[in-house]
Amino acid sequence: MIGEIVTVTVDRPMGTCHPEYPDMRYPVNYGYIKGCMSSDGEEQDVYVLGANKSVEEFTGKIIAIIHRNDDVEEKWVVAPENKMFSKEEIIRQTHFQEQYFNIRIKM
Repeated sequence: MIGEIVTVTVDRPMGTCHPEYPDMRYPVNYGYIKGCMSSDGEEQDVYVLGANKSVEEFTGKIIAIIHRNDDVEEKWVVAPENKMFSKEEIIRQTHFQEQYFNIRIKM
């Protein structure tokens, strides 16, 4: 799965607030992959890194998987095909939400 090209439907664009936690603002685009079901029974959630503006859809490469050790979900990290991010950068950019979980990043 890492290295695959996917299209993300962005339902929480950069700059918007979480629907249940209005104090949480998304510094990156966040969405899901239509038709790709995850372990929580919902479509697979994705952080989009490397897009410098809010978008409705994004096609890019899966560069990492964030496994939540204390949750049933894992989050995929997608970036432009020609761009990579270090684990430290992924942690920094997803901290706004992942700070509440014990995570492990697979690259």
